[in-house]
Amino acid sequence: MDKTPTKNRILDSALTLFSEKGYDGVGVDLIAENAGIKGPSLYRHFKGKEDILDALIEKAEHYYEANFGSVNNPGKTPSSMDELIALSLKRIHFTLHDPMIKKVRRMLTMEQFRSKRIALLTTKYNIDSVQKIYQQIFRIMMENGIMRQSDPALVSMTFAAPVSLLIQMCDREPDREQEAMERIEEFFRYFAEEYKV
Repeated sequence: MDKTPTKNRILDSALTLFSEKGYDGVGVDLIAENAGIKGPSLYRHFKGKEDILDALIEKAEHYYEANFGSVNNPGKTPSSMDELIALSLKRIHFTLHDPMIKKVRRMLTMEQFRSKRIALLTTKYNIDSVQKIYQQIFRIMMENGIMRQSDPALVSMTFAAPVSLLIQMCDREPDREQEAMERIEEFFRYFAEEYKV
């Protein structure tokens, strides 16, 4: 028997189903069935589907911050350009391969056209947060004399945009991941050469 707490089973079930069928394509009975409980039992843990979505978003935010970083917690500042590349590749690997993050990214991509709230969250996670994290990292690296002085906001945009596009390509065409990773690493080496002191 599955020892996962019921609330977590419901959230895992909902995330899987939302990432496959979209938010509107899933009812609470299907979520409950997929979680191995009866429909009415779900209401002991959540008020309804919107409450489940809220809990999923909160869980994903905490998980992402713990494993990738956030604006309030950008993570370790690299002490060299090589360390910047290594840490960034680790973050990309997490983004591409973590099962929960893959499902969240797929759900956000599907739902961004149906929900203003999800559209704003998609922009927050896929663009704004990543750029702000790297803006802070680059500002400190510039202050520490590791990177040449420039506008950290523009440098972070330069750094994040190509990576974001190639991650989106991997989502659409998973068989091109190796090609995407080679291009990302090549871009990182170019970036390091351009911005090193």
